[in-house]
Amino acid sequence: MPSIWPIRKPGCRWRRFYQRKRDLLVNLLADSPFRLLPSAGSFFLLADYSHFSDEQDSEMVKRLIVDYGVATIPLSAFYTDGTDNKLIRLSFAKDEATLRAGAQALCRVKPR
Repeated sequence: MPSIWPIRKPGCRWRRFYQRKRDLLVNLLADSPFRLLPSAGSFFLLADYSHFSDEQDSEMVKRLIVDYGVATIPLSAFYTDGTDNKLIRLSFAKDEATLRAGAQALCRVKPR
């Protein structure tokens, strides 16, 4: 736990650093078809796609890789019971150019 503790301090530069990255990605995805869930204390955003596709999250993730060149994580990978909430994880622990390129691609995602 000690290695995580400094990031939780309000004035920590790492906390501000990742908040800026999160906020940048949220702003870049404002025109995307995804609905973003609030994120705090993580390097990931959760993106809901249930309103535009009934694909399983594992299929959505494959489509994003193949059709748009963006790697995401299916949230169902963290369940053992087959739960699929139509949510994917997006990491914002990337450099700005990668975040911008990924967001640009995700804004082009077409509903199925």
